[in-house]
Amino acid sequence: MSQRAYDTPIEAPSAGTEERMTFSAAAADKATELLAGHASDTAAVRVFVKSGGCSGYSYGMAIDDVVREGDRVFVDRGVRLMVDERSWELLRGSEVDYVENMMGGGFSVTNPNATSACGCGHSFRTDGRAAPDGEGSSSCH
Repeated sequence: MSQRAYDTPIEAPSAGTEERMTFSAAAADKATELLAGHASDTAAVRVFVKSGGCSGYSYGMAIDDVVREGDRVFVDRGVRLMVDERSWELLRGSEVDYVENMMGGGFSVTNPNATSACGCGHSFRTDGRAAPDGEGSSSCH
C-alpha cells in the first residue's frame, strides 16, 4: 500500500457530520496532550476498527504520522484524526470522546452506525446478526 509523509493534511468533505469524524472537547484536549509528547509534529490520532471483541468489531486508536492511500484525514478542534478506508464505513459520523472516572480514563467512540454494543463499550455490531465466525469472543476484555 502506498504511504506518504504527513506534510499536507488531506481534508475529507465537510458537508455534514455524517461525512466527518469529530472529537469532543475532552478528547481533543487529551489527544493534544498525547500528541505534544510525540517526536513528530505531524502526528495524528488514527482511529480504526478491527474484527474481534465480544460484539464482532472493536475500536482501536494509535498515534501515526503516515497517511496511507485511501485514508480520510480530518482536523477537528485543532487535532488531526485519520481513518483508514476499510474502517471509514463503520465509523462515518462518529465522535471520539475521553472520559475520566474512578476506574481511570480512556477514549471511547460514539458511533451512529452501531446497532448494539458490548457492556465494556469497546466493541460493537452494525446490525442485529452475530459476528461472523472467527470474529469476536464470548467475553469482554
